[in-house]
Amino acid sequence: MSATQDKQMLAKAETLIEALPYLQRYAGRSFVVKYGGHAMGDPEAARDFAEDIVLLQTVGINPVVVHGGGPQIGAMLKTLGVESTFIDGLRVTDKRTAEVAEMVLSGSINKELVSWIAQAGGKAIGISGKDAGLVTASKVSRTAKDPDSNIERVVDLGFVGEPEEVDITILETVSRAGIVPVIAPIGVGRDGHTYNINADTMAGAIAAALGAARLFLLTDVPGVLDKQGELLTDLTPAGIARLKADGTISGGMIPKLETCTRAVEAGCEAAVVLDGRVGHAMLLEFFTSRGAGTLVRAG
Repeated sequence: MSATQDKQMLAKAETLIEALPYLQRYAGRSFVVKYGGHAMGDPEAARDFAEDIVLLQTVGINPVVVHGGGPQIGAMLKTLGVESTFIDGLRVTDKRTAEVAEMVLSGSINKELVSWIAQAGGKAIGISGKDAGLVTASKVSRTAKDPDSNIERVVDLGFVGEPEEVDITILETVSRAGIVPVIAPIGVGRDGHTYNINADTMAGAIAAALGAARLFLLTDVPGVLDKQGELLTDLTPAGIARLKADGTISGGMIPKLETCTRAVEAGCEAAVVLDGRVGHAMLLEFFTSRGAGTLVRAG
């Protein structure tokens, strides 16, 4: 064996040793992973993601996957000739749009992820929040300012919901059987209606209900950046509030960090915002001391 090969083997051994304390601490715990964004349209990224999920399960961690699918829903609506309207960036979901969203989320996307995990050597089952009463949803209420009068008015987004109650029975049953649950962000309300739920919000609610060790939100950015563009590696809800107030965080990062805050304050040990475009970013974040994203703890 050459000196170069010796160094490579030593580096691999050191990586395993570095991961050992994390493996010991989190064996038997749950990790909830929200999968979406750029990675969903990239076969190589999907393959890396599936391998990460199977590795986590192999070392004794219980992964739970929640996926999005906004672009795919938009593409299908366009194909079917269904017009979409937006209010403050939020899609108004009428009955026909809700039907298409469920078809895409619970159908093609969900089963594709199950297939990727199977190809990586794992076992997965695709479900939605409607299965076994996993997520009971309530209709989302939003307000917007009238541009003429500047008066706040209630906006009806149709069949857009948020988790009201989470029953983790099916997740515990499936995980005990050695199967990874892959969840489409669809829920049913007490009124019997089907509601489309934001995937980040769904993942956060499930992580809180499970008392998960980690909630991973895979995004298209490295994490939370300061005003100089440097990665902020550790945040608390109080720190997030300050960054929001001074304008450091804005746009789509605000609801993601609000999801993290709610999750860690409701029982999830920590939440991480990280770049899903980076190969095996989830493993780098969790199993190495240097990390790869922004970690949010309760305090």
